[in-house]
Amino acid sequence: MKIQSKAVHAGDRKKPAAAIPVSVPVHTAASYFYETTEQLDRVFAEDEAGYCYARYDNPTRQALEEVMTSLEGGHGALACASGMAAIQIAIETALTDRRRSIVSAGALYGATLKMLTSMLEPAGAAVRLVDICDLEAVRRAIEETRPGCVLMETVSNPLLRVGALDEIAGLCRAAGAPLVVDNTFATPLLLRPLELGASIVVHSLTKFLAGHGDVLGGAVICDEAHYPTLRTLGKTAGPVLGPFECYLAMRGIKTFPLRMERQCANACRVASWLASHPRVARVHFPADPSHPDANAIRRLFPEGCYGAVLSFEIAGAGREEVFAFMDRLRMVVRATSLGDVHTMALYPAMSSHRDISPKQRERLGIRDNLVRLSVGIEAAEDILADLEQALR
Repeated sequence: MKIQSKAVHAGDRKKPAAAIPVSVPVHTAASYFYETTEQLDRVFAEDEAGYCYARYDNPTRQALEEVMTSLEGGHGALACASGMAAIQIAIETALTDRRRSIVSAGALYGATLKMLTSMLEPAGAAVRLVDICDLEAVRRAIEETRPGCVLMETVSNPLLRVGALDEIAGLCRAAGAPLVVDNTFATPLLLRPLELGASIVVHSLTKFLAGHGDVLGGAVICDEAHYPTLRTLGKTAGPVLGPFECYLAMRGIKTFPLRMERQCANACRVASWLASHPRVARVHFPADPSHPDANAIRRLFPEGCYGAVLSFEIAGAGREEVFAFMDRLRMVVRATSLGDVHTMALYPAMSSHRDISPKQRERLGIRDNLVRLSVGIEAAEDILADLEQALR
């Protein structure tokens, strides 16, 4: 079954009954009882399928987890309360019974970097940041540190760099270090890291998958080897997504392939138009033939689908000029997220990478004239018209 069909059907119509609902209901019960205590005991022991407590499992959440497992080609999944909760539980899953040492891409979402340096390092984890697009540097870091896991994004935020995921997965396998991949920007429509050798995949469900800006959530999908640990940590730490949010995310996922295809096409048009604009100094987008990671992109991504996020630098602009550009936008939404049906503009120095020092942002290439754009499903002509009048 192709991904477009999986998105529509996976997880639905599971419970045998005289009348089966065509979409999964919202199950809000916190706990469950059975006719006999003996049966409840079997459910607690997982000797019999069933539900006992909502932190452990929930029918609506289970349906969403089935969808995510299907889309990513994994063994199992855990739906979490946010994308950041998903990243934390994914890293802890990878490090259980392994050295608390992480080799991580240096170019990551700002909150992920802050988690590594402000939470995990003080708690005893050794973190080594590396240019994930420099394969030799990744190889050296793995050989020198023998990490418990390696962490990367499929497409980096916000400069859209693409590491050679398949080759990095090979290095990780040889070192016995699970590869944890944040696949939020690419989505399983473009790339499925588990099929390329990753062990654990993370998504912010808030973004392209749910897609309508009305639900906060995350998901961890993993291979068979890590699934028991993931479920145990999910039960113990309880970072799970509520049933109504699971329902909303699952409803959004049904149309995500359609939306993503349109958003990818729109993003290509917007990136090409921006590249020729006199007020734009540089555009960062994976479809660019001169992209520094063009070889990996050609090998890993389907032709014509390069994601729906791009960033661009306004020539000669600083914070004040970027704010003025943002304030002139009429249709494009100025908001801190991405992946919604509407086009969104964000200033990384103010939001996604606010907690990163100016010197570190400069080292990462995130300058004060950089704007990130998440392209929506509107008519491309209307998106371009709004950008045109705002760039005056």
